[in-house]
Amino acid sequence: MNRSVSILIIIFFISLSASAQQVGVVLSGGGAKGLAHIGVLKALEENEIPIDYIVGTSMGGIVAGAYAAGMSPEQIEDIALSKEFMNWITGQLEEGYNYQYSKKEDYPSFIRFNISLDSAFGFLLNSSIASDLSLNFALAEMFAQASAISKNNFDSLFIPLRVVAADIFTQTSVVFKNGILSDALRATQTVPFFYLPIKVDNKYLFDGGVYNNFPIDVMERDFNPQVIIGSNVSTKVFEEYPYGEDDKLISKSLLYMLLDKSDPAEVPENGIYIQPSLKPYTAFDFRYAKSMIDSGYQQTLRQIEEIKKKISDRRTCESVAIKRNIFNSEAVPWVIEDVKYSQFNSKQRNYLNKVFQSGKRPLNFSDVKKGYYKLVSEDYFKSVYPGIVYDTAAKIFNFRLSRRPQNNFQIDFGGMIATRNISTMFLGLHYYYFNRTLNHSSLNFYAGSFAKSAEVKYRMDLPYFGRFYIEPQVSFNSWDYLEGKDIVVDKFLPTVLDRIDRKVGVSIGFPMGRQYKASLHGFYLNNDDKYINTDVITSIDTLDRMKLNGFRTGISLTTGNLNKKQYASAGKSYSFNADWFSVTENYTPGSTSMITQGLKERHSWIRARISLEQYFKSGFYSSGYIFEGVLSNQPLFVDYQGSLINAPGFYPLQDSKTLFLQNFRAYNYVAGGWRNVFALRNKLDFRLEGYLFKPLEAIVKGQNQEGVLDDSFNKIFFTGTAGLVYHSTVGPISLSFNYYDDRESQLGILLHVGFLLFNKTSMEQ
Repeated sequence: MNRSVSILIIIFFISLSASAQQVGVVLSGGGAKGLAHIGVLKALEENEIPIDYIVGTSMGGIVAGAYAAGMSPEQIEDIALSKEFMNWITGQLEEGYNYQYSKKEDYPSFIRFNISLDSAFGFLLNSSIASDLSLNFALAEMFAQASAISKNNFDSLFIPLRVVAADIFTQTSVVFKNGILSDALRATQTVPFFYLPIKVDNKYLFDGGVYNNFPIDVMERDFNPQVIIGSNVSTKVFEEYPYGEDDKLISKSLLYMLLDKSDPAEVPENGIYIQPSLKPYTAFDFRYAKSMIDSGYQQTLRQIEEIKKKISDRRTCESVAIKRNIFNSEAVPWVIEDVKYSQFNSKQRNYLNKVFQSGKRPLNFSDVKKGYYKLVSEDYFKSVYPGIVYDTAAKIFNFRLSRRPQNNFQIDFGGMIATRNISTMFLGLHYYYFNRTLNHSSLNFYAGSFAKSAEVKYRMDLPYFGRFYIEPQVSFNSWDYLEGKDIVVDKFLPTVLDRIDRKVGVSIGFPMGRQYKASLHGFYLNNDDKYINTDVITSIDTLDRMKLNGFRTGISLTTGNLNKKQYASAGKSYSFNADWFSVTENYTPGSTSMITQGLKERHSWIRARISLEQYFKSGFYSSGYIFEGVLSNQPLFVDYQGSLINAPGFYPLQDSKTLFLQNFRAYNYVAGGWRNVFALRNKLDFRLEGYLFKPLEAIVKGQNQEGVLDDSFNKIFFTGTAGLVYHSTVGPISLSFNYYDDRESQLGILLHVGFLLFNKTSMEQ
């Protein structure tokens, strides 16, 4: 559009508004219920009610800011109903920006404490419970252009705006009338203990609802319109004390204190008070966004005649659309001149610059977005705060990365309780040090009757040659399969097998684009297996003992974005591993062995393994496949049992690794199956799964306890499960009925609470 024509149209609108009735809209806070404000704005626009000023707090501030930034109510609604919006709220990284390179092992932890450890060894516990990584970048992205067009003056937005936040140190409200729009909107929704606060003008600010949840006074003081429309979604939760329910409700007391009720009397007599019917919903029910938007829309339509009586002026949808288009047409080209860092030293900035392509300036917006998500995929950087800042003097964008209080020490707690004797406790300790490189030290412990493990890792990330890490590690694992008996179904044949393995070595990993990670590894192995060669053991029997020590080296390629670390129902996971083994077998026979003398022999072999898992979701039903294949030239060991123990296994069910399944182990095999997941209600799934295992050469017992390879075509084994899974805050709660085509562990009923995950063996990657 010709600039002179645009100016004439703007002058025309200004001349009209000079004599027109001025209308201000105030939107209260209320968490997810604030989405009802979108419906209010939608109904007002459709009925040609003018909106000259807008003020908001918390979620009301977000909706007000989006409207003032030149978004139509329909556009705001589309955002609120999108999958991306839910990802922002729940802390999920934006789809397509999950960097496999930074992904760590899945551990059975369900809670993490983030602690800042300073140079004087003082501890500061991070009290936030939600991740704001995607939300922060989304706000910066959505509102950067509006800030640029208005030159950071809220009076020069599409609609003049005020946003209310809170300074909890001085216990006062803070009203934003200028500055970076995304910062103001992020500050106004910082619910204490939920989101980390951000600094604006060198002050930490929180949710505006703490002190002023319904800022009618701000509208009157700053704009003084003839008519005020107040939309309120926050009311008293209970009119009277909830006797008989208080014990159940006390856990939500913080929420009740923070979400202040709004007083209808604050709206002047010549104004309009709108309160959508939102009683069935809570401040966290974002999944009901559509219903809450509709409630705001319908309530406004019920009062539209009252509104029209008090507001005589009309503003057609066409005229509003023209004005909105004129505002948005002033958008500035998306070029990021530079990346600015706050609270990082020079060595740290050098590291960060390499992530953001230090040799390339200016940057495209896509370059900045990739760099940001590449950075925050690493746990240590999850507290950084992004901003897209428009320099009004130079007329350029800069990307700003600020360091908030850093969490350099993390403590993970977890584990699992089960009806079989496989319950485990987990503790993980992590320490980060960031300077020229990013260094991550971790110490993980598993403790239980069935499994015990200790693991020490040290990972050094280096921003050279694209980016890579070096990770030395030491691990110790111990399993006692005799302890893993079933308490409910006591028909298991005993598995006398006591395994110890040790591993020390190093991995070198590097990214292959955003979605893949490749790694090279080399380990020294020292394993010790004790077992019997019969089904029955007596008190006078001694166990066979097989020691393996040697080396393993290889490569791996992985990718994955499963939605859960156990009992997934969406996403995919692919991996390929190729390893060369060179080990010495040192065998000492026990009383159940037919071999009378010890044996020492050297073995070498190559093994390749591929694993594929993927889900397809449609409504409440999700289905997925699993495929796994192993090819190797691994030789048989001295006896059948030792050969089987050291063969790769197929572990499709949640408890497969806790059982010694003779029919599901082979040096060469293909296996696969199908998973069906039915979402019965929120967080509760019914799962039905079935799998087939085909050894290309089955390992069978010979007449003298030796291992024999059998390539019979008819050896195909089935396993399946049916059960319920509830995804709780402490991990899955699962009740399942499991079947294995295996004589020692055929039927089982398993109830477990928590993640049934164990450390990998020295022979696995």
